[in-house]
Amino acid sequence: MPRGQPVVPDGIAVIDKPPGWTSHDVVAKARGVLGTRKVGHSGTLDPDATGVLVLGVGRATRLLRFLTALAKSYEAEIVLGTETDTLDSAGRVTARHEMAAVTEDQARLAAASLAGDILQVPPMVSAVKVGGRRLHQLAREGVEVEREARPVTVHRFEVAAVPGYEGVLRAEVDCSSGTYVRVLAADLGRALGGGAHLRNLRRVAVGGFGLAEARPVESPEILPMARAVEHLDGVRVGPAVAADVTHGRVLDLDRLGAVGAGPWAVHDADGRLLAVYERFRTGAKPSVVVASV
Repeated sequence: MPRGQPVVPDGIAVIDKPPGWTSHDVVAKARGVLGTRKVGHSGTLDPDATGVLVLGVGRATRLLRFLTALAKSYEAEIVLGTETDTLDSAGRVTARHEMAAVTEDQARLAAASLAGDILQVPPMVSAVKVGGRRLHQLAREGVEVEREARPVTVHRFEVAAVPGYEGVLRAEVDCSSGTYVRVLAADLGRALGGGAHLRNLRRVAVGGFGLAEARPVESPEILPMARAVEHLDGVRVGPAVAADVTHGRVLDLDRLGAVGAGPWAVHDADGRLLAVYERFRTGAKPSVVVASV
């Protein structure tokens, strides 16, 4: 590296996204703070939402693909009796319902009925692409299109009344990637005989990354690259195999020391992440190499 050139960090940053920021806003700010354009995020969070946004920095941007499918956990409030065009508090009210008679027990049972493997239609105001265009772009133009229902898994959907706030439920959701909590809120309202919308959405976890290690974007903490793939099966290799891995060579499974279906996070003897390998014919090939030659 030329003398005087700033060192670009490589690793993972867990950010506590503030309200009103898009995920791209957070990335742009992080680029300025960290002094590099090599910053990306592992999954969009709505502008009004807060909480965990995982960034890849430097060479770790190549590892973000392995974070996208991780399960997510959320906390939010669901307001019964009012529907909006965005399914959350940022939207225009489109319908009102009298739901004062709904009990907490009824709400809990209805929420439980929405858990499991379900088909969910993404909202118009979302980043999903239809015909090459994002739905939120079409929504801003007043265009509504048919959206295909997508399979998602809601591992847990629990609600409880918020003391002092009639018609407001506190919600906790554990779900697969791609699940829209706004849609769950709207579906809950319909299941209770009326309508509802979401507010104060907060993502509390992405896989093993939680709020406890989240930092403001102005002062990010760079975690080791290996944290991005800690959920994958891992193997440690000696110096000879490490040299092959660093050069991206296809390897026999026995030589790599890999078992199972993969992919595998490959570390050297000191625990430094070298690459991620995947099955290739009867052996394994690199998906991503992050080690320097």
